[in-house]
Amino acid sequence: MSRAVIYEMFGGPEAAARFGLTLPSGFGYDFAGVVDEIGSGATGFAVGDRVYGGAVARAAADYVVVKTPADTLFPTPEGIGDEVASTLPIAGATAAAALAAIDLRSGDTVLIGGAAGGVGVFAVQLAKLAGATVIGTASEGTFEFLRRFGAEPVAYGPGLADRVRALTPGGVTAATDLFGTETAEAALALGVAPQRISTIAAGLDVPEGVRPTGGTEAGPGALKRITDAILTGELTVPIAATFPIEQIRDAVALQAGRHVHGKIVVTL
Repeated sequence: MSRAVIYEMFGGPEAAARFGLTLPSGFGYDFAGVVDEIGSGATGFAVGDRVYGGAVARAAADYVVVKTPADTLFPTPEGIGDEVASTLPIAGATAAAALAAIDLRSGDTVLIGGAAGGVGVFAVQLAKLAGATVIGTASEGTFEFLRRFGAEPVAYGPGLADRVRALTPGGVTAATDLFGTETAEAALALGVAPQRISTIAAGLDVPEGVRPTGGTEAGPGALKRITDAILTGELTVPIAATFPIEQIRDAVALQAGRHVHGKIVVTL
């Protein structure tokens, strides 16, 4: 389940329009399951294949019709369960895109805003795999959670730039803001070049020079690299909670509370 679901359900027509939707609409973005039927002309998959992918505002359903190229579909590797696979298309791809946009490389010190969230846990681990030092903003209750993934946690809120400066005498070289603009603005205050700052959630309020991005810009092979890292144990996907689809409102309420550590999965 992604933040886009919350905007879709609670944000009204204006928020829905930001995701290319008109209300009423379907619900949900990420899914994993088994191919039940193949359309005429479809290639690359067979009935019975385990797959995962994304279908805008249609994923929370017994059956999903995948319409490429607008939607995405990938084979689920052996060794990865459906619960984990269902978290990858938006969160994994978005994290990869956010880091690619800032040309993250070994030796960087990167500030990640919203590091304990569904996208953040991917971004932290991908940044560590790239050889970067990671500082992640979070609430104090998630500090130990972030340390499990190799990030140095820092509290969000007023004074963020000063707290980060105290943690990193050598300075921050890159940043990605996964929730609003606070982290991007702090990075600018710390002297990070705007082209080395990305955001996925600033809406129309992107600070000048900062790079807005999203999962569609992750580049070819991004999800394959993530699944490979999962299979080798270099990357883990923390599942915060699972709900049967009959309790989807409870799942959405938990996500809307903004204090989820990892991903929420709805099962059928």
